Amino acid sequence: MSSPASATPLAPAPTDAAGPTATAADPGAPTAAQLLDFVRRAAADAELIASLPLDPEGRTWVRLEGPGGSEAWLIGWPPGTGTGWHDHAESLGAFATAAGSLTEHSLSVRLPAGGWRSLELHEDVDRERRLGAGDARAFGRHHVHEVLNESGTAHAVSVHAYYPPLPLMRRFSRTGRVLRLEQVERPEDWQ
Repeated sequence: MSSPASATPLAPAPTDAAGPTATAADPGAPTAAQLLDFVRRAAADAELIASLPLDPEGRTWVRLEGPGGSEAWLIGWPPGTGTGWHDHAESLGAFATAAGSLTEHSLSVRLPAGGWRSLELHEDVDRERRLGAGDARAFGRHHVHEVLNESGTAHAVSVHAYYPPLPLMRRFSRTGRVLRLEQVERPEDWQ
């Protein structure tokens, strides 16, 4: 395990203007654009959004049928809740805010797949985006982010889709520029 003093520095990742696409191994897989279209349409479905039970204490979720075998979720966010820093491993994804507002903090860096516990980030890798009702975004594989409902009074509701279905999620903690791998979760942990 690396200590913060010996953490591996990471610079910003190059950007791909074309965005993520279906893989050569699975040419029928949904693209990020198709996932984005799905979450936008689902977030605009007032009946679907109203069907989600909202809890004042914790996030609620319902699994949805995503396009092309993707994994999709409708999620309710009470005021002041968030995900913590995490990634979705090899899955690309998209999410749309249906109600309220969400804030996404992300890193424009690709993390190594394994073999590390602590990394030092360069100063210019942080990104922030606010997504109000009707706003959506797609992201590629290895996207590291946290999503928050920063409102002190209002719930937020969002729709998320991932392909391939999530093989795992890595959870991180962050202190300044140091990112630490804290936990690896697998689908069986979410049952």
